[in-house]
Amino acid sequence: MKGVQAPLDGVARRNGSAGPLQSVGRALRVLEVIANSPDGLTAKQIAAELDLALPTTYHLLHALIDAGHVVHLSDQHVYGLGYMARYLGQALTRQLAVPPGVAGAIRAVHQDADAAAYYAVYRDTEVVIAHVEDSERRPRAQPLDVGFHQAAHATAFGKIMLSAMGPQRLARYLDAAGLAALTPATISDRGALEDHLAHVRQSHLALEIGEFQQGMSCMAVPVREPAGGVVASVAISLPTDEFLSRRWEVERAVRQGATRVTRALAVFQRNGQV
Repeated sequence: MKGVQAPLDGVARRNGSAGPLQSVGRALRVLEVIANSPDGLTAKQIAAELDLALPTTYHLLHALIDAGHVVHLSDQHVYGLGYMARYLGQALTRQLAVPPGVAGAIRAVHQDADAAAYYAVYRDTEVVIAHVEDSERRPRAQPLDVGFHQAAHATAFGKIMLSAMGPQRLARYLDAAGLAALTPATISDRGALEDHLAHVRQSHLALEIGEFQQGMSCMAVPVREPAGGVVASVAISLPTDEFLSRRWEVERAVRQGATRVTRALAVFQRNGQV
């Protein structure tokens, strides 16, 4: 989704001073663009997408090939992800791994709500998906997967986490992340979003109707620590028509899931595993 990638591109351009740091930033952007293309891209397509000179693009591609993160598929004349990229994904999944009880609770949400289910947490200053449960019948919304940390303003789980931030932390987050309009329904006005988050905070429930992806909608509720602070969120996604027709049934399943997660975290902590 180009709209989701835009915030990262903006950060790269703002921080793009000359020298090694700029080269690293450009190489990462090349890797991200290739990762978002299921069929691979030519060097000219990558250069056009990132507004880079073609010689610079080839230089970056060669460096990524040497590192094993990109491969040149000569038969198709395109560049695709290299096999080292798989290890990065596996390493991130290991770092974000949730306790078995939490994974089981999210699996129950997936089954009870008959919807793709998600578990999101704070990771330093980011809001990141730590676990997903879906199936061929109920696939996750793309590109939502473990490690996804963008567009919190346009996702239900993101809204829960943003609504729990203090004013200064929220301001810093939004200053850095921006409010990209991913669809016509996305709340991209700062004041409107803050008003919306105040309602989320009061209702302990977040909805997004086609704000992240047209035709898809999400619901999320908070997971709280014993002192009452929000530490995570549980969410589901469904096609919008079905979401609206099953809204109350789905809400029960999501709220029950958050209760199960809270209990699973408490057991995990009592056993001295955190």
